[in-house]
Amino acid sequence: MRALNELNIGEEATVANMRCKSRRLRDLGLVEGTKVKCVLRSPLGDPAAYKIRGAVVAIRREDASQITVEGACHE
Repeated sequence: MRALNELNIGEEATVANMRCKSRRLRDLGLVEGTKVKCVLRSPLGDPAAYKIRGAVVAIRREDASQITVEGACHE
């Protein structure tokens, strides 16, 4: 397992654990068991854009580092 912010562009994984207490992310559907795909990273690496339940959402590295994912695969 690794942190969400460690996904490379094009990799997809499933959220295993949310240590991040962001209500915004939970309201957007980012909960345990959700599939997430890294689709874009800003030139300086922060934030990164992730596809979550059909929507593309920018998440700061600070928050993404507190989300553990598993089963990462490159598509």
